[in-house]
Amino acid sequence: MQYSPPSFFKQGPPALVRLAFFVFLSLVMLVVDTRMRALDALREAVSVVLYPFQRVMLLPRDGVRYVADFFEVNSSVQQEIELMRRQRIEMAQSTAQAAQLASENAQLRRLLGASERVPAPAVLVQVLYESRDAFSRRLIIDKGSHYGIIAGMPVIDDGGVVGQVVRTSPMTSEVALLTDRVQSIPIQVLRNGLRGITSGGEIPGRLGLRFMASDADIQVGDTLVTSGLDGIYPEGLPVATVESVERDASSGFARILCKPVAGVDRYRHFLVLQTIKPQELPGAPGDESSKSELSDKSSPSSMAPRATPSR
Repeated sequence: MQYSPPSFFKQGPPALVRLAFFVFLSLVMLVVDTRMRALDALREAVSVVLYPFQRVMLLPRDGVRYVADFFEVNSSVQQEIELMRRQRIEMAQSTAQAAQLASENAQLRRLLGASERVPAPAVLVQVLYESRDAFSRRLIIDKGSHYGIIAGMPVIDDGGVVGQVVRTSPMTSEVALLTDRVQSIPIQVLRNGLRGITSGGEIPGRLGLRFMASDADIQVGDTLVTSGLDGIYPEGLPVATVESVERDASSGFARILCKPVAGVDRYRHFLVLQTIKPQELPGAPGDESSKSELSDKSSPSSMAPRATPSR
């Protein structure tokens, strides 16, 4: 049997001849494709066949890019959310501050009008803080004896009476609200001129109208104003409105509760009326004898209240 090598190992044309042939063939195909566009259909068919393989080969790269983009976008969104939250909080604070300033400005304008209506010098004060306990309600204001404020002076806002100065220091003062248990104010009913005395402490935030006969001409909704009989509170300052009237024929007196008209819990600025001269107080503002003499001096009748509370 004759043995012949496989065709793969058969010797053909020389390598140089084959190289020249394929170079020539490539040049011919390039020229034909450039001039006649004959291989466009073949190229498109090959690209269609190879496209799925290209997508499969690109999957790892696309996956890495997708994961990186996800974390980048997530971080960017979180930063934008935090920025928007910060801006919303800042805008809310700015809006609240603007509303507060507008409210204070409006109240200061009303206080200016109130000071022009009251026939007494007035000092504008601001509340520093409120001192509360189970038995009294006091405000600490930012002006004291250095500004001419002394114990006994009334404190008002644009709505009406707030209270009375009970203690002073050079730079601050303590104000007892008219609902404090030691405060009493002579008043009269605006509708008919009926006089009486209001006092605090019976019910928190309310005033009691004391010593009124059960058949007294007083109704729910009546406005109470200062009578001016004590010489401390100017006449005609709004004090409260009647909230309830309970008539007890057996005791002969009526139980009357009133709601103050001053904005004690709403405002920070008030007016201290300088209705008392310093020489009217023989002793220091905190001295018990001076308070007693002030009460005797400023009370024209037995129904007039004490000018300042006793300790």
